[in-house]
Amino acid sequence: MTTIDVKSRFDAKLLRPARAGNDTSWAFVVLPRDASEQLPRRGRTTVEGTINGHPFQATLEPDGQLSHWLQVNRALLQAAGAAVGDTVTLELTPVKKEPEPDIPADFQAALAATPEARKAWNKTTTIARVDWIHWITSAKQLKTRAKRIDNACDMLASGKKQVCCFDPSGYYSKAFRAPEAENL
Repeated sequence: MTTIDVKSRFDAKLLRPARAGNDTSWAFVVLPRDASEQLPRRGRTTVEGTINGHPFQATLEPDGQLSHWLQVNRALLQAAGAAVGDTVTLELTPVKKEPEPDIPADFQAALAATPEARKAWNKTTTIARVDWIHWITSAKQLKTRAKRIDNACDMLASGKKQVCCFDPSGYYSKAFRAPEAENL
């Protein structure tokens, strides 16, 4: 995948989420605002980079504070020789073309059942599809998710190419945020 020529380099502390449940194998980093400002969008953004020199590709999530956060899984922690509490060096470069998002099975079935919606879906941009899917999957309850899927199909069938009333940065709606960090 090709990347944009803007590269951010910074040091950040690996944090453990306070509410990781039974899975304490991952950590996260909140990007400094100046690094986040170099990215092409405030919403989900895919980057290529390195952590302590080890290469990776990941999608950054909005933190609701006009920045982003990165989930670092166990495999990446081990490859980077890092642990929660360590300060790591990250280099990030946004990809030129966002990868196509995976369409959740329930939304895929709804699109298949609504040909006009599927037709409009196929004409939207990758970034718009990422936003539609993020809007649907960010629902906290199954009932809300089902309603969003129905609404998405209705909006797409009526010709809308972007989800309305959705703040992909989480700043205005407070829909997205980085995990709360555990006190170390």
